[in-house]
Amino acid sequence: MELGNWKGAPKAERKILEGSYARLEPLSADRHAQTLFEAAAAPGAQDRFKYLFDDAPSDFSGLRVWAERAEASADPLFFAVIDKATGRAEGRQALMRVDTVHGVIEVGNILWGPAITRTRTATEALFLFADYVFCLGYRRFEWKLDNGNVPSKRAAERFGFCFEGIFRQHMVVKGLNRDTAWYSITDREWPRLRAGYERWLQSDNFDSSGQQLNKLAFDL
Repeated sequence: MELGNWKGAPKAERKILEGSYARLEPLSADRHAQTLFEAAAAPGAQDRFKYLFDDAPSDFSGLRVWAERAEASADPLFFAVIDKATGRAEGRQALMRVDTVHGVIEVGNILWGPAITRTRTATEALFLFADYVFCLGYRRFEWKLDNGNVPSKRAAERFGFCFEGIFRQHMVVKGLNRDTAWYSITDREWPRLRAGYERWLQSDNFDSSGQQLNKLAFDL
């Protein structure tokens, strides 16, 4: 496939990405560490951190140190996930392994606390990232997962990512072998997926308690 005028993609910026239910803010230790700690350390923390490279924080100071490192990092580029209903940072996610030459970028380091897990806030947080990177001109948006992380694999499929295969013995994480499942969305697929997200995110698709009336679906 000829790409003709392809000149690469620009780097992602530290900028606020605003949605109806979620707002993504460049991660700041001063602004976000306290509520991120509360979200990260809430009941079920060990399960949430099982497949992440970092460990569940045992105290606020440990989370603060992590947040300071994350704030200083350019790749991964970390964002706090703000629940607009409360104004609290209830999670974090990052754009990473940025390849501007070939137009490839990855979402990773995802931690959504219990207040937003399996809610429209988390779904919109993923949508905001995808829409941003494709608007910048990236050709491919990746999500790589531990093959044992069944809930995240189901989430990737729900979000419209295409499963591409497994890299066996790809990493050693926390002293354990990791086989990595690769998922992606391409720029050619995004207009169709974007329309499905926009339909699903409409306010009239949710009842008074925020529960969906129709599932996230994409036209073929």
